[in-house]
Amino acid sequence: MHQLSSLDTQFLDAETSTTSTHVGVLSVLGPTTPGGGLTVQDLRTLADGRLHLVGPLRWRLQEVPLGLDRPYWVDSEFLDLGYHIREVALTGPGTDEQLAEQISALAARPLSRDRPLWECYLVNGLTGGRQAIYTKVHPAVIDGLTAAQALAVLMDTTPRPRTVPHRLSDEQYQAAGTLGMLGNSAWHLALLPARLMWSSARLAPHLPALARALTVPGADLLGTLAGGLTRRAWRWSAAEPTTGAPPAPPDTPFNGPATARRRFAFTSLPLGEVEAVRTSLGFTVDDVVTALCTTVLRRWRIDHDALPNTALTAAMPIARRTDAQFAAAGHRLSLLPIALPINEADPARRLHKVHTSLTAAPQRFHAAPATLVRDFGAALPRALRGLISRTPLRALIMPTPPVNLIISHAAGPARPLYAAGIEVTGNFPVSAVSDVAGGITIAAMSYGRHLDVGIIACRNLVPDVWDVTGQLHQALSELTACTRNVRYLRPDRPPHRPMSR
Repeated sequence: MHQLSSLDTQFLDAETSTTSTHVGVLSVLGPTTPGGGLTVQDLRTLADGRLHLVGPLRWRLQEVPLGLDRPYWVDSEFLDLGYHIREVALTGPGTDEQLAEQISALAARPLSRDRPLWECYLVNGLTGGRQAIYTKVHPAVIDGLTAAQALAVLMDTTPRPRTVPHRLSDEQYQAAGTLGMLGNSAWHLALLPARLMWSSARLAPHLPALARALTVPGADLLGTLAGGLTRRAWRWSAAEPTTGAPPAPPDTPFNGPATARRRFAFTSLPLGEVEAVRTSLGFTVDDVVTALCTTVLRRWRIDHDALPNTALTAAMPIARRTDAQFAAAGHRLSLLPIALPINEADPARRLHKVHTSLTAAPQRFHAAPATLVRDFGAALPRALRGLISRTPLRALIMPTPPVNLIISHAAGPARPLYAAGIEVTGNFPVSAVSDVAGGITIAAMSYGRHLDVGIIACRNLVPDVWDVTGQLHQALSELTACTRNVRYLRPDRPPHRPMSR
């Protein structure tokens, strides 16, 4: 038997009636000849011959009695592909906006806890004879940064589908017995005092920064009091108080109680233009992508008469996983806190400030309260953690710190992919939103020679996501114009050697 990690369990506990944490990919398939498109049975047959390559997609949850401990993964005796792989059809004319509306509805539906935590939908009826495949997976199974890579196992790099030997994965988990689960739970409870003491000792020096990061009245005073408490009660701790922590997130129209309704939009940017900006100005692709997101958020705030005089606070997911960990789905997802200088009017200086923030983020990350708070939450009994996760205090134990939004960028396949011989023309990330992480998430992934961007938001907080996608193209044109005069950017910063992607 294989028990879920603390982080995976927290992803499960974070879900509420208005928040689902699954992530996904929308793969748009190129036009096909009449009658030559992909059928749902084709997709099921393809998956049936490949799913053994991705063991976690066969796993389902087995809960511990009374919720005393973290649940276990067990292999499904029968995988109902008729349930997991379904098809939907758009009514005419089948535009990208209609496709995005369909994905919005599918993304809003939670995954069933009684089955393996993934679903796949074949979408028919797009203009130009196109089709689409939308696949969503729970991060407890596969983290968002590698979901596309794992699902690419079900696709091919040539139009001719490859033959895959059918061999069961080495990682197979049998159902855990009740006595065995209760015995493990008793052992974990016995270790609870030591785990809480260790986690508290690591967390204490960071109480001032953590308290000030809370978006509640009196947070500054709480931080000052926590600082005094830290100096008096934790002098023996070897850790130093956190310095250079990101500012508390300001109030924005897209930070508020999220509903279960979603709105999704997507677009593609020429990767060559992004690379040209990176090369000419001496930054990284992450710098450029984050600067583009900063620009569109600035314009969105201006359009809504809500431009603040401070930067936004964003979180950028990073995953640290080894091949051995991937086989057991034992990943460790962390979030880099970064500042988005939407209060900077000059596009070149905005890019420079984004670079500075991303450069400093790794240093802040090593001592960031977010990771320590998550570890502290992991030490709590699951029953208590599940109760807290459904209260306003859930921000203290969830894997996402209080931020304005999440921005992600991942390198995807450089070569074209094919599904049953049909070329995939775009791979657009479909992420998640919540009260804690903000009502909008911008995710980008390179694919071939373009950068595919998916934006998902709470429909009530950000109803105009298509305006944001249009502004991405304008933002890229703005940065491209800066490359015509490199001196425009360089006088107030030292020479910088271009970094690899």
